[in-house]
Amino acid sequence: MKKSAELFERAQRRIPGGVNSPVRAFRAVGGTPVFFERASGPHLWDADGTRYIDYVGSWGPMLAGHGHPAVVEAVQEAASRALSFGAPTEAEIELAELLCRCVPSMELVRLISSGTEATMTALRLARGYTGRSLIVKFEGCYHGHADSLLVKAGSGALTFGNPSSAGVPVEVAAATVVLDYNDSEQVRRLFSERGHAIAAVIVEPVAGNMNLVLPVPGFLETLREECTRHGAVLVFDEVMTGFRVAAGGAQARLRIRPDLTTLGKVIGGGLPLAAVGGRREIMEKLAPLGSVYQAGTLSGNPVAVAAGLATLKAVASVQAKVEATTRALVDGLTAEAIKAGVTFSAQSIGSMFGLYFRVQPPATFAEVMQCDREAFNRFFHAMLERGVYLAPSAYEAGFVSAAHGAAEIEATLAAAREAFRRGKA
Repeated sequence: MKKSAELFERAQRRIPGGVNSPVRAFRAVGGTPVFFERASGPHLWDADGTRYIDYVGSWGPMLAGHGHPAVVEAVQEAASRALSFGAPTEAEIELAELLCRCVPSMELVRLISSGTEATMTALRLARGYTGRSLIVKFEGCYHGHADSLLVKAGSGALTFGNPSSAGVPVEVAAATVVLDYNDSEQVRRLFSERGHAIAAVIVEPVAGNMNLVLPVPGFLETLREECTRHGAVLVFDEVMTGFRVAAGGAQARLRIRPDLTTLGKVIGGGLPLAAVGGRREIMEKLAPLGSVYQAGTLSGNPVAVAAGLATLKAVASVQAKVEATTRALVDGLTAEAIKAGVTFSAQSIGSMFGLYFRVQPPATFAEVMQCDREAFNRFFHAMLERGVYLAPSAYEAGFVSAAHGAAEIEATLAAAREAFRRGKA
């Protein structure tokens, strides 16, 4: 990675930390970030021409694989007509109709440009609809970098959160309560004490930002019951899980209907595109129909919409195949770890997977923190040396695409066999 090292040194002179999103800096795993030049199918090539099997997928969007011909063609055709109008297009309607058909809770949907903007809008909408201020989120769930969501747990259960970033006012953090993911009893206690003040509960129905953590039976059901009982808005952040866990998102797979849903990543096919949608009576509070303001110059950008439509059409018939490929990867890695005598576990849902250096997959943020981070870091670099690109953090989910096949899985397991042995030595 000689050229990557040179590029990283150059980048740090003009870009804070040398990267435009923090996790890319490799500070969690050590070493020099890889600079990439091109991608195709399940593969990436770095600045030195080295090829990798990719399990990051641009952090989720590339469900069809990199450079899918239908997606590239759609983008080229849209770009040949216009890069942006700042005005309505028919393609926006087609995408909105598709999303409302696929996602059970969506009656109306607004297209915007990023997942952060989607969650920010959802919470503003919930507050405007309910006339309340209090937001409930869960430790370890990341919903973008809006001020009210950059909040970590307080000093104890049912306490207000604290800012987790400089620049977030304490007053803003005080309007957010942070609970433990998968703890239904905490949720019930909070609603019994403050239910009248809660505008919204926002949750990743399947957590992917503290590694992959599945909801335990009854947890999401409790959120739905308490929000319904107390008139709060239940927001599912499906920016990551939408079209990954199932075509209709985690809500379709788990059969729990939120009031609002945020989408991103896959629906843009690799270009900046996101959405917020849900119950008609709530969505009609958005301007120009209602008094909750939201706007964006590039909302519904025609090139991004074209990429999203083509991606969703390309993967419509391969969901089961990708899920089976993901299971084969997880089962194979677990088997290799057992052979090597390494403490390791893994799990998957849809085309998302999690790798953990602990005996069993975690169910809580506290259990995630018990994973052997140094063991993961050694494994990450050993896999990177063998041409497998995993997320450069022990606390991120991984992604498989429709372009991954038996050859890629076999090559990954061969690399893992050596990586586990080296980590054990």
